[in-house]
Amino acid sequence: MKFGKEFAAQMVQEWQEAYMNYNHLKTILKDVLRFRKLRGAPSPEAAATSHGSFKRRASLYRAFSGLAGRYRGSPRTSEDEVILVSAVQESGGDEHYQTLFLDASEEGDYELVFFRSLDIEFNKVINFYKKKVEEVMGEADDLSKQMDALIALRIRVDDPVVGGSNIANLALVGFSSASESVVHPPINSRNPGWSSMEVIQEVEMSAEANSEDTNKRTHDENYKKETETFRPASLEVLDLVKINVEPETPLSTVKKVILNSKTGLSYSREGLRKAEELMNQAFVEFYRKLRLLKSYCFLNQLAFSKIMKKYDKITMRNASKPYLNMVDNSYLGSSDEVTKLMERVEAAFIKHFSNGNRRKGMNTLRPKPKKERHRITFSMGCFTGCSAALLIALVVIIHARDILSSEGGPQYMDNIFPLYSLYGFIVLHMLMYAANIYFWKRYRINYAFIFGFKQGTELGYREVLLIASGLSVLALGCVLSNLDMEMDPRTKSFTAFTELIPLALLILLLVIVFCPFNIIYRSSRFFLIRCAFHCLLAPLYKVTLPDFLLADQLTSQVQALRNLEFYICYYGWGDFTTRTNTCSGSRVFESFYFVVAMIPYWFRFLQCLRRLFEEKDSAQAYNGLKYLIIIIAVAARTAYDLRMGMTLRIFAAATSGAATIMATYWDIVVDWGLLQRDSRNPWLRDKLVIPSKSVYFVAMVLNVVLRLAWMQTVLGFRQTPFLHSKALTAIFACLEIIRRGIWNFFRLENEHLNNVGKYRAFKSVPLPFYYENKRI
Repeated sequence: MKFGKEFAAQMVQEWQEAYMNYNHLKTILKDVLRFRKLRGAPSPEAAATSHGSFKRRASLYRAFSGLAGRYRGSPRTSEDEVILVSAVQESGGDEHYQTLFLDASEEGDYELVFFRSLDIEFNKVINFYKKKVEEVMGEADDLSKQMDALIALRIRVDDPVVGGSNIANLALVGFSSASESVVHPPINSRNPGWSSMEVIQEVEMSAEANSEDTNKRTHDENYKKETETFRPASLEVLDLVKINVEPETPLSTVKKVILNSKTGLSYSREGLRKAEELMNQAFVEFYRKLRLLKSYCFLNQLAFSKIMKKYDKITMRNASKPYLNMVDNSYLGSSDEVTKLMERVEAAFIKHFSNGNRRKGMNTLRPKPKKERHRITFSMGCFTGCSAALLIALVVIIHARDILSSEGGPQYMDNIFPLYSLYGFIVLHMLMYAANIYFWKRYRINYAFIFGFKQGTELGYREVLLIASGLSVLALGCVLSNLDMEMDPRTKSFTAFTELIPLALLILLLVIVFCPFNIIYRSSRFFLIRCAFHCLLAPLYKVTLPDFLLADQLTSQVQALRNLEFYICYYGWGDFTTRTNTCSGSRVFESFYFVVAMIPYWFRFLQCLRRLFEEKDSAQAYNGLKYLIIIIAVAARTAYDLRMGMTLRIFAAATSGAATIMATYWDIVVDWGLLQRDSRNPWLRDKLVIPSKSVYFVAMVLNVVLRLAWMQTVLGFRQTPFLHSKALTAIFACLEIIRRGIWNFFRLENEHLNNVGKYRAFKSVPLPFYYENKRI
């Protein structure tokens, strides 16, 4: 792989604008090479060959200098100097590097452009790196203060009798080993000149000192000095902090709204557990940030080295050595703050969050990348082939027996088809999600970070295809086994065992989803369950991106939710042995038919209200209004579907038209960020991840067309001579799922580009303690 592709592949995508623009500099060097060829200069390859052969011939006639003589390189003359690199001190105190190119020939004009661009890129990189290092140093100070409070809280919880008194002699009276591992000097006793993570180093040293034999160290002078300096933590810090824990339950959210205050510090093991969990997450995310920052530094240094060597090769000069010496001596090449912070974070995390187990601690800090397993690909291919075979068999049987035209065909479509179409909707949605993952990866959209998946647990498109194909095999197999259209002439009923197959498949699916064992991607299943629970209690939980994206998916699965309602009615109050039901005439069923259709939009409406009051974002008011109009439109359409009537039809058409126009505008302009008139890409947006602009215009047209399919129930397309009404409803539901799949890709692309524009490469982890006194 060429370095340019490898460089792009290893970038932190949210920082891609801050990396050295290797391709741009490479393009300038191509212009230099093209100009040299026009002037008749020898190519770098030919010059290297001739120069090498001349050296070999000349070396045969040089005087022999002996085997023991010392090699001495020839001193560099002023004529060999190509560039002069200097650091200019700016008014703000920052250094600005600039390169003076010494060749004033016509050929050197092209090279002058190269060095000017090179300086721009280097100053951009070094300024960004300095800024990020300053940020992590500030975050290190915050983590140090948080560790002060956490260690004090540990001591207070382990021995509540101590109270707020100074416990300087606690280690000498046999304090528990858990407490000994966390004690460190009081805040007021620290030297003001210590570095940003000195607390972590201090805790590590004190823990190491306490692990030795107390009797042997009593006579050691070095130990006496350490015990004078590294004393157990003071508990006075607990009087200045409150636990800053986000509400995790609806009850805690209600209390927060009513009391309108921070949660007080709880000296309980439950409060300590929550604080330790948050600190654990904060350390892991902070360490990940340090790793990416170190990778950023290394990759850019490598890129400057590669581009300078390419320059030397093209121009046959020797300019890379002085320039790379400057890079090595600059802040980018000489600073070691990040490396030191990484070492201290590793030591502190292993001591305080892994019980001294280095392997366990490092596995948490550095999770192993997910491996592509061949058995997943093989199983996915096997299930896909079986699904295709079953589908072909199903079509052949239906056509050969002319099942749909038989006497029991309408009865089957009214009662059995809605039961199995539920699985078709789920499989189609999973196929669209797998396609989304494939294209997100292809166009380097960091979907795992946007969704907040734990590293190594996110599902790839192969895993999603495996689940979808496995479910399709089960569903199609059940359809074939339940494709009987003839009743028993003696009992006038169908076999009870085969009629219960759809219900058994649904129960099996629910058991797999809620299975507590670590099988079938448990972390992803629990992530889905947690997001669904947050949607169910939308206003009582902080709204995150996965939560409202899942609610958006549910708005495209209204027909699937109605099929779930039909399951309850059909097997609860119908006679499944004769394939008859009384759902259409039930007032309760009709009431829930209304409610089920509006539930997903109601979730989104409540989420918009929560974000409006919490984030003070006026755009959420308009978004909530959009979902309120959609709720009214869905209610009108459902009423027309059940009651008919011209008045209801006109009202349903008007509200559906208004909702469609508003939702389409919001999809394209707000969610996708397109139709920007003054952008660099007319009527699109400034940044695009797909090279072909026509894809965006096709997607916009498809979104409008598929949105119009949403209005099919009020436009008169309710019956066709060749399709049953249930099949027609299922087709329009599938079109909505396909539209949602297209929407998902561009919605996440826009979110990714927003993160890139703001250099957001890390999730924000709330810290457990809130310091009221600014002096701490």
